[in-house]
Amino acid sequence: MEKNENAITKDPVYSKTVLELLTVANEYCLFLEKAEGYDRLNILLFLQKICPLIYIKASLLPDIPVNDEEAAEHFVTEEEWESVFNMLHLKLGDDDVYYFIDHHEKSHTDPVKASLAENFTDLYQDLKDFVLLYQKPRKASMEFAVYECKRLFETRFGYRLVNAHAALHYILFKEGEKGELQDLLEML
Repeated sequence: MEKNENAITKDPVYSKTVLELLTVANEYCLFLEKAEGYDRLNILLFLQKICPLIYIKASLLPDIPVNDEEAAEHFVTEEEWESVFNMLHLKLGDDDVYYFIDHHEKSHTDPVKASLAENFTDLYQDLKDFVLLYQKPRKASMEFAVYECKRLFETRFGYRLVNAHAALHYILFKEGEKGELQDLLEML
């Protein structure tokens, strides 16, 4: 029995870094699924704190070789995506839209328009698919979940997290005017 436990603990698919991202990703998804019951400021504060955690934990994912490409599955439906997006879009109001410089484009000086609600909903979809696929009882599913999450972090949601987090910071601590967090602290 001890040999089997040692083999599991040495397998990167069961590593501490994978389990930590799984925990943070699950918390993120559960919060967004219940976010309609929270006010705008609590949503912003939650996102401000969890985004760096997701970034750090995803950046530490191990390289997992994929032996079964057919283990790929997606779980978030278009209706679920739209529900989360619409709720966030309404809660964020005018602050949903932000601009950033896209370093992938040839012109590094033209700002690109983006949506916080879209970024956080896409992140929800990627992380929810990761969590649900990892929970499948097949090891091939777990391997593909880690592999795909790492790939998506490197090619998509890592960039979006960084850009969206900068926008969140601006919303909470606006220069030249009182940000929402400062207003709340003054009320206390």
